[in-house]
Amino acid sequence: RTRLTAPASAGSLARTLGSTNHHLMTTTIFGTSRSRAFRVLWAAKELGMPFDHQPINWQTCGSSPDYLAINPAGSVPCLKEDDFVLAESLAINIYLAKGHTGLWPSSTQAQAVALQWSFWAATSLEEPYVRWALHTHWLPTSLRDTEAAKGALNDLRRPLTRLEAALAGSEWLVEDRFTIADLNVASVISLLNGPSIADWPGVHRWLSACVQRAAFKAAAALP
Repeated sequence: RTRLTAPASAGSLARTLGSTNHHLMTTTIFGTSRSRAFRVLWAAKELGMPFDHQPINWQTCGSSPDYLAINPAGSVPCLKEDDFVLAESLAINIYLAKGHTGLWPSSTQAQAVALQWSFWAATSLEEPYVRWALHTHWLPTSLRDTEAAKGALNDLRRPLTRLEAALAGSEWLVEDRFTIADLNVASVISLLNGPSIADWPGVHRWLSACVQRAAFKAAAALP
């Protein structure tokens, strides 16, 4: 996701940083939806939780003194609740899922499997997907390389085949219902569709169901 939005104003960040009334403070999610903050916004929408959204630009957040005072890593997404600050999208989503009803699996083993799929998406799926998306969607047409896109899709074959096997005979990845496992994995490959995943009909069915969810659409509509 590379379409950029205007960064949050220094004044709004300063107000968020300087708030001291814990009864009035709301959860704040930093980061434009055109970044990895999208998966956090999607999770928040699925959970129906109130939050303030600061759509700070992922390319400039590292140079904002106000934002660096909140998140010294200078990256998005970031979540702030009262005096608690958490960075890294998967860590935030796991925290939100565990703290609210709806996305966190019920059994200890199912919770472990949800973590497995979340970490697998980040380590095995995201890198070739990003290369594919760059050369099919994100880069200007003049900079796209068809061969690079084909190579990336070829590198996706192994992880997509594993995902296909996991979805055989099951609508979702864990506990026969939509959980944080589905959200974290689907958020990594949300642009794959049609001919790109024709060889993996189970993945196509599952991913289509994920991106048609009302919460996905609501998060995608955010700046």
